[in-house]
Parts: sequence; structure tokens; C-alpha cells
Amino acid sequence: MNGPEADPGLLEVRRAQLRPLFSASVEIGLADPLGALPAPFPAEAACLSPQAVDKRRREFAAGRAAAHQAMRASGLVPAPVLIGPKRAPLWPAGLVGSISHTRSIACAALAQCATHLGLGLDVEEDTPLERSLWSAIATPEERTWLEAAPNPGQLGKLLFSAKEAAYKAQYCQSGRYFGFDGMDLRFDMALARFTARFTEDQPPFRKGEPLKGRFAIGAGVIITAVEIPNHEPCA
Repeated sequence: MNGPEADPGLLEVRRAQLRPLFSASVEIGLADPLGALPAPFPAEAACLSPQAVDKRRREFAAGRAAAHQAMRASGLVPAPVLIGPKRAPLWPAGLVGSISHTRSIACAALAQCATHLGLGLDVEEDTPLERSLWSAIATPEERTWLEAAPNPGQLGKLLFSAKEAAYKAQYCQSGRYFGFDGMDLRFDMALARFTARFTEDQPPFRKGEPLKGRFAIGAGVIITAVEIPNHEPCA
């Protein structure tokens, strides 16, 4: 897919932001939806609606290009990543992963099920989240945190992104979505880390169980990442 020339310098800056958010056993890939992109596999392209607009097609192609890049980094031959019935990516057997994209960047993270039970990755443009949306995404405790912050709009977007990453990671195990009040988040801004705790049982996760995440803000984006290690042999 042809497009405007990508900015390789910006892509590498964002790669440097993303890489420390995951452990060494997780491979990453990045692509620019605004640049020239390889065509998705035919089976991947067939997942798109024939009515999909060019923006949707470019972001989808960039996400799949990033996923294929992560596969190559893992020493694998790239394979199609299809779309499941609940719109989540369907990864090849033995793999877990996550894809996220905005108008200016697409990212993917990939790991073996032998090392990870789930991965969650989210990227958002670094623009303020409107205060009118806080009640839809934040628990009362989280809203108190936002109200006291000097940059509540930016932290609102960070909160939204971190919840997206945590939900994606847990979905790899639970196969279920739930409202934004299903997790309560706490941030360590100095260490650029966060903890998401379930507010109700979401089998196999129990109420209060934590998921650990990391974040980066810069180069025009907010990136959040969650990984769930596998401490048992992969069946």
C-alpha cells in the first residue's frame, strides 16, 4: 500500500519508547499507517468490511505489518493474524500477542505461550481526554486522582490507555470483556508503572488480583503495556 513517506526517525524514537515496556522474551514490531505498507495476507484482508474506509484499511495493514515484523524477530515465518468473533486478533497456535494503532503509529507485541499467558498493548495520541468522559472510564478513586493532578487531561488519556492494555492482557485468558469499572488502577508516575486490580471475579482472575503494567509518554503518543507471565509448562 502506497502512501506519504514515513518518518523513520520518529518510528525509531517510538520503538525506543516501546521496547523497555516489555521483558526481553516479548518481541515487538512497529509500522507507520501514513507510509508505504506491505499488503496484508489475503486471509487478513478478507476480515475487513468491503465498505472499510482508507483510514481503517491503512491502520489495519499497519497493525498486521507490525505483527509480522514481531514474528520475524521471533525467528518465525509470518503468518496471518485474523479477527475473532469478538474482534480480538486470532494469533497462530502457540503465540499470544496484542496489536494497537492510531492514525500515526501501529504497534504489536508477541510472545510464546510457554513464557506468557497474555499480553496487552495500547497506543493513543497524546491529547487530553475530555473531562466529560471521566465518568465512563474512571472509578471514584481514579476520578479523585485525576481531579488532584496538574495535568488531568493527559492522565485521563493515560488511564484510558492503561485500562485498554490491561483488558487486552486478561482477555487472552478470560475471553471476556467488561466495563471500565471492572478494574481499578494505581500509578507510580516516578517509575512509569501501574497496577490494575480486578474489582470483581473474572475467571480465572479473582477479585483484587493484580496485573502489572508499564507506560511511556513522549513523541506525541502514550503507550501502555501489560504482560502476564506463564509460570507453568505450556500444555
